[in-house]
This record gives sequence, C-alpha cells and structure tokens, in this order.
Amino acid sequence: MAPVKVFGPAAFANVARVLVCLEEVGADYEVVDIDFMALEHKSPEHLTRNPFGQIPAFQDGDLILFESRAISKYVIHKYKMNEANLMREGNLKEATMVDIWTEVEAHTYNPALSPVVYECLFNPLLQGIPTNQKVVDESLEKLKKVLEIYEEHLSKHKYLAGDFISFADLNHFPYTFYFMATPHAVLFDSYPHVKAWWESLVARPSIKKLGASMAALTT
Repeated sequence: MAPVKVFGPAAFANVARVLVCLEEVGADYEVVDIDFMALEHKSPEHLTRNPFGQIPAFQDGDLILFESRAISKYVIHKYKMNEANLMREGNLKEATMVDIWTEVEAHTYNPALSPVVYECLFNPLLQGIPTNQKVVDESLEKLKKVLEIYEEHLSKHKYLAGDFISFADLNHFPYTFYFMATPHAVLFDSYPHVKAWWESLVARPSIKKLGASMAALTT
C-alpha cells in the first residue's frame, strides 16, 4: 500500500497536527514540501488539493482532504484497528469527552494562545513584522482565564478527556510547542497540573520526533 501524502512544510503547526497523529498510529506517510515563502500554496496545482490555498493538504489514493483537524480524524479512524485508540471509539462517554476538548482547543484555547505565537515568533522570524505587544498582552489575559479552567480540570484527570491520551491532547501540541519557544512560556509555571500535562505530552516519542524539525522555526 502506497504511503499517504501530507502537503506542506513539516514544521508548520497545522501540518504537525496531522503528522503527530500519523506517528501515533504508526502509518506510512510522505511529506511533500510546499514552499510557503514562494507562495506554492497559492499555485494552481495546490489549489486542486486545497481550494482555500492553505496547508496542509492530504492525499490517500484518489482521496484528497484539507483542514488539519479533519485530516487528523480521518487518519485516526482509518487506522482504528491500531492499538492507539485516540478517538476512544466504542465508548460513547469517552468519545464525547474527546470531542468536547477537541472543540475547546479549536474555539477557546487556540484563539487565545496562537496570537502570542504569531506575534512573538512567526511574524518576526518569517515575515519581518515586529511584535504587536498590545495583541500579545490581550491574548495573554485571555489565555490565563483559559488555563485556569484547564488547571482545575487537569487536577482531576491526567489528560483532557480522562486518564488516557487522546486526539484532544495531541490536537493541542503544535501551537503549544511554539508557545513554549516564546518569552511567555513561563506562564505555564503558574498552572502546575497544566504544566505536568504538557510535560507528559512532549515526552512522547511522536512529539519528540516532530519537535526536532519544528525547532528550526524557533531559531
């Protein structure tokens, strides 16, 4: 069986979200680099894969997908016979908890955290745009409120959906990894259960492997 293909720079956060799931389920995959700086993601060829001109895109035989969270879920469902049951299929309560915290990441956690990553890391390093400290300060205040809720929740459970690793946790990995490369990483020290949760994630072999390539964007 031919390996699936992931289109996009492997170090980019949304690409890494897909790759960490592929690593966790032990799937064969190929990363097809897309030169973001040369605007290859806006090329006619790439637009056939992702009509919005974004990354990543994903190919499994004749099937073409886009949107990293949807791709990741496809990967997990496809390889559901693997022992890594990351969606907790077969247990309605656990599966619903995975869904809840996946939604929280997309609609609450990431909107508070990712602007700090863009302002402190991506904009200055990739585009030469200076940090907008007002945006950073406002985002950090939002993030503190979010982390307070996470702290309370994680004081009762090792992982977000329960005492088991799931897609809900892995979904948080890419942008949190880059947040930890900003001057504001110390914020997590104020939330010991959140910090312990994060440290358990970065200790996973899949995340160690991907983190090594992602670190290139932080230097």
